[in-house]
Amino acid sequence: MGKGGALSDGVIKKIILSYTYVAIWIFLSFTVIVYNKYILDKKMYNWPFPITLTMIHMAFCSSLAIILIKIFKIVEPVSMSRETYLRSVVPIGALYSLSLWLSNSAYIYLSVSFIQMLKALMPVAVYSIGVLLKKESFKSETMTNMLSISFGVAIAAYGEAKFDTWGVMLQLGAVGFEATRLVLIQILLTSKGINLNPITSLYYVAPCCLAFLFLPWIFVELPVLKESSSFHFDFVVFGTNSLCAFALNLAVFLLVGKTSALTMNVAGVVKDWLLIAFSWSVIKDTVTPLNLFGYGLAFLGVAYYNHCKLQALKAKDAQKKVQGSDEEAAGKLLEEIETENAGKRNETED
Repeated sequence: MGKGGALSDGVIKKIILSYTYVAIWIFLSFTVIVYNKYILDKKMYNWPFPITLTMIHMAFCSSLAIILIKIFKIVEPVSMSRETYLRSVVPIGALYSLSLWLSNSAYIYLSVSFIQMLKALMPVAVYSIGVLLKKESFKSETMTNMLSISFGVAIAAYGEAKFDTWGVMLQLGAVGFEATRLVLIQILLTSKGINLNPITSLYYVAPCCLAFLFLPWIFVELPVLKESSSFHFDFVVFGTNSLCAFALNLAVFLLVGKTSALTMNVAGVVKDWLLIAFSWSVIKDTVTPLNLFGYGLAFLGVAYYNHCKLQALKAKDAQKKVQGSDEEAAGKLLEEIETENAGKRNETED
């Protein structure tokens, strides 16, 4: 009983911790999205400068990442040559800066709920770019599923009450750049044995993003900010907003490290539905039945895609275990043969 009870207590504790990590991630992700919308929307805080906001985030996050790695030594930096950094990290940083810039810009033109619906296209973009860059193999069944997701999003877009073409283009561009970044991480970093967690990612990538955003900021937003003489930097608003953005990265580190990437995907679906409900009930964005029907179709397609990914991972793990047991059996057989041969040699010598 004691032993079984201890085991049960351990399992319960693990389940509670997993749900806690999921709840923290959902809360912070939810907070960052709504906070960014609040700052950028002209009807709310009315500060429509997405490049500047992204640069504030990157400066804050890179500073904290340097402190955590160099001073507190919470995680070890990855051993990386200058050539590897320039060839692998810099392109990823450029794509990340474009993705953040465009996705933050979309909040000025689109509702939070509709943006979440458009984000359902992410698996479609990742798979399509993976096939183009020969990282994924083309499968007609998978492509059919991708088309069903796209069809669902198209219905949701058709049913959008406040459709804005420019806003949709910005969000689709953000999805495209983010998908390319995710595929290039596999090609340029993971394939070379370089694994970055969210803290080391910020340490290497955030300064790079800051540098890439500086040039468009000078020409696009700096002149407008200079003219806005009435504006005064609000340290409370931008400080807490940046802190939430950094805390979200730490939450990703905890969630993926303590559970799995699949758990994060499932939690992401829950977060999207919560955001749609919040956008409709609190922000008072219009969510039409056609919106929900289209997103429902896309949601089923994404859920099926995640299920297929899970099955593929399980099959891969099972194959590794079989290979491991085969190698162990072969090792034992070889050991027995060597022992037998040694015995025969001893008999011959006698």
